[in-house]
Amino acid sequence: MVQNSMSHGIITKQPSVVCVAGDYPQVLMRKERGMSLGFRVKASLDASAAAAVAEVGRVTEVNNDTFWPIVKAAGDKTVVLDMYTQWCGPCKAMAPKYQELSETYDDVIFLKLDCNQENRPLVKDLGLKVVPTFKILKDSKIVKEVTGAKLDNLVAAIENVRSS
Repeated sequence: MVQNSMSHGIITKQPSVVCVAGDYPQVLMRKERGMSLGFRVKASLDASAAAAVAEVGRVTEVNNDTFWPIVKAAGDKTVVLDMYTQWCGPCKAMAPKYQELSETYDDVIFLKLDCNQENRPLVKDLGLKVVPTFKILKDSKIVKEVTGAKLDNLVAAIENVRSS
């Protein structure tokens, strides 16, 4: 992205690279005098700047910045969110089964959220009490919740929401 601080205009050419030009009038003066423009290039740290995308048929890791944009982009598709922690034994046991579910349902979006300190605001907003917790969303609203490593309950909840 090329950004000038005068007009705050942004031109996106490559989402993974940010070019910061600084003060636009100085850039024009330097250009008129034949001087180098001196752009700084840095990697983009804004995860939401790169299009937040979830693919059907695989589990997509989300965070504070990407969760709601993906859910909103899903529209009326069913979205299943696995809220887990790295240290949770039942979470680890459910991970391969959750991956298999994502490959089974081609009309459902499967997401996972590491409930660590970085994602604490989203975890709090979603009302996590135990891990693993699976939130099922439709039209950007939580419609079902399954707590614990209960695959049969999760499958039944997904089927129920898909058919509604």
